[in-house]
Amino acid sequence: MKIAVIGGGAAGLIAAGTAGSNGADVTLFEKNDRLGVKLRITGKGRCNVTNNCDRQSFFDNVVSNPRFLYSAYSEFTTADTMTFFEGLGVPLKTERGNRVFPVSDKASDIAEALIRYCEASGVTVKHERVKRLSNDGGFAVTTSGGEYKFDKVIIATGGLSYPRTGSTGDGYKFARYLGHNVTETSPSLVPLICSDGLCGQCQGLSLKNVTLYVYDNENDKTVYSEQGEMLFTDNGVSGPLVLSASAHMSDIREGKYGLFIDLKPALDVQTLDKRLLRDFSENKNRDIINSFSALLPSKLIAPFLELTGIPRDKKVNSITVSERAAIVGYLKKLPLHVISAEKIEEAIITRGGVDTKQIEPKTMQSKLVKGLYFAGEIIDCDAYTGGFNLQIAFCTGYAAGYHASQT
Repeated sequence: MKIAVIGGGAAGLIAAGTAGSNGADVTLFEKNDRLGVKLRITGKGRCNVTNNCDRQSFFDNVVSNPRFLYSAYSEFTTADTMTFFEGLGVPLKTERGNRVFPVSDKASDIAEALIRYCEASGVTVKHERVKRLSNDGGFAVTTSGGEYKFDKVIIATGGLSYPRTGSTGDGYKFARYLGHNVTETSPSLVPLICSDGLCGQCQGLSLKNVTLYVYDNENDKTVYSEQGEMLFTDNGVSGPLVLSASAHMSDIREGKYGLFIDLKPALDVQTLDKRLLRDFSENKNRDIINSFSALLPSKLIAPFLELTGIPRDKKVNSITVSERAAIVGYLKKLPLHVISAEKIEEAIITRGGVDTKQIEPKTMQSKLVKGLYFAGEIIDCDAYTGGFNLQIAFCTGYAAGYHASQT
C-alpha cells in the first residue's frame, strides 16, 4: 500500500507516522526545508499540545462542525494525545485552563518527537512542493521534483493562516480539482481592529479578569461573553478573550459588531457605586484623574475619563450624581467599535475548508474520491484557543493515517 501524505505539519506528521507504523509505504511531501514549521511557533514557541479535559469539554470548545469529530476524537482523545507524546519521550505539564505544554516549554520538542515517530515508522520525506494531484486509476502526485504514483493520498496542507510557514491554500486547490466543495475561508482566532483611539492610547496594556461581550448589531443579540484576559494593541484588541470571541464573528465589517468590556465583573452596579463613593470620600480634594489608581490601570485612566466627558482636573468633591453614574456605566460597559478582523496572515487558524459533508467522519476518507483522505486545518472544523485546534489536527490525522493504511 503506497500512501502519499501532502503536508508536514501536525496533522500530516501524525498521519504519516500512523500509516507507516501500520505497514504502509508512506512518502511525506513538505515544501519547506524542515518539517513542522508552524508547529514550532505555536503557543508562542511553547506549543499548547492539547487540553487536559473530558470529552464534553472538548466538544464545547469546538466552534465549527463538532459532531463531525465524534468518531475521530473517540479513536484519539486528548488523553491519548498526552500518552502518545509522553511515550515519545516528551514529558508534559498541565497549566491554567487545562492547557497542556511540554515540560521543556519548547515547541520544537513536539515537532522533533513527531519526526522521530515518522522515521521509526519508515516514512520517506521529500522536501518538494506538490503542484498537482490527479486521480485516474490511482493517484499521480506531480511535484517540483517529478511525478509519483500512489494508491492513496492524505491531504494535510493546513489552511491560510501563517502563510510564511507554508500554509498557502494549496490543499484547497487540490480538493476543488477533485470535485470537492470548499466552504468560504476567513480568519479565526484573530485580533480585531477597532476605530477607538483608546486602543492606541492603551497599547500594550493587558486586562485580567474582565468580561468581554460581543454584540451583533445587525441581529440585535449578544453572540459571545466570557471572563478572562485581553490586550490592547496599537489599532484594536487581542489576547485570549478576543481571539476566542473572533471565532463567533463572521463577515466582520465596520458597524456589524460592538465590543463591551465589563472592567469589574465581580461587582454589580449598586456595589460598584458604593465602592466609588468610598474611594471618592478618601480622595475628595484631589483631581478626578488622581483618584482612580485603585480602580483602573494607570494607562487606562486618562482615556477612560475622556469617554465619560469629565474634565481630568475636576475635583472629586464636585462630581455630580450623573457623572458618577456615567463612570459606573463605563466601568461596567466600556464600548469598542470593531472595523474589521486583522488579515488572515495574522490569524491563528482558518475558518472554513473542505466541506465535512463530503468526508467520512470515522475514516476521514472523501465520500467522492475513494482513497483520498483529509486531515487537520484543511477540513472545515475550528475551535477556541487552548490546545483544541491541535487536538483536531492529531485526531483527524490519526484517523486518516490509520484508515488509509488498511486495505
